[in-house]
Amino acid sequence: MMDYYGMEERDFATYLTYSDEDEKWQLVCVDAGFAAVPPHSPYPPMGGDHPEAYRAVATGRTVKEYQLVYITQGKGRLKASGIDDIVLGEGSVILVFPGLRHAYSPDVETGWTERWVGFKGAWADNLRKSGLISPALPLFNAGLDQKLLELFEELFEEVREQRPRYQMRSAALIMGILAHLLAKPEAGEGGGGEALLVRRSKFIMAEHIYGNISMEAIGEKLGVSQIRFYEVFKAYTGMTPYQYFIQLKINRAKELLAVDRCTVKEAAFRLGFEDPFYFSRLFKKKTGVTPSRWR
Repeated sequence: MMDYYGMEERDFATYLTYSDEDEKWQLVCVDAGFAAVPPHSPYPPMGGDHPEAYRAVATGRTVKEYQLVYITQGKGRLKASGIDDIVLGEGSVILVFPGLRHAYSPDVETGWTERWVGFKGAWADNLRKSGLISPALPLFNAGLDQKLLELFEELFEEVREQRPRYQMRSAALIMGILAHLLAKPEAGEGGGGEALLVRRSKFIMAEHIYGNISMEAIGEKLGVSQIRFYEVFKAYTGMTPYQYFIQLKINRAKELLAVDRCTVKEAAFRLGFEDPFYFSRLFKKKTGVTPSRWR
């Protein structure tokens, strides 16, 4: 396995190995990663750290597996064999196919934030043979989809920690990602302006669950005043934005403690709490029990 981490805490790319036993599942994870690419930056970031076959993504390449790329911020463009150029934006999901030449990259003025996974196997090939996925339709308009984000984050956890049988669990998550994309309607944003504001703010919070972001910064991203953001969010959820963000972290902490068996200190640091003692007090206040008892 090759692995590197960028300047941002969560930026990473990993290239994986798999066994004959893994391939019996009919789907294996080949690579995965996350990158926040600033405007006027080289693409792909840290290109020399990727295997040579992957580096020419901006100018044109072919790969031996399927690649699924989810863009959650910024804009860019996709070029692929046999189709017109496609403009990409916030919520675009690209699906490129093995052996077919393609190129994609962010707009130099905007950069973008991307999550990707590469995979191969008979299960994916059967989707293609059945017409459920096609090189002629390489784009899903998923929008800012919190469930899709959660599936990617679960997948990233698997490929980074590589616990026993992680390839099997990763395959199941990739199946879940594709099923989610194929089952949902073409994603318009849906709902009115206030509902969209709340949905977008929840998505931003979910993106930052392992770090920190101020409510002021979220309001700025959404282009609304703090008073407006606070009033609309509380009217829709019954909580202030900050209360919701903390509850999101506490809910994730429960999983880290009970399912992943993290220590209290590990869970605190992973969720962006610098002081484990503060985290413990907050957890008890929200749940009625200490983190140690929850484990």
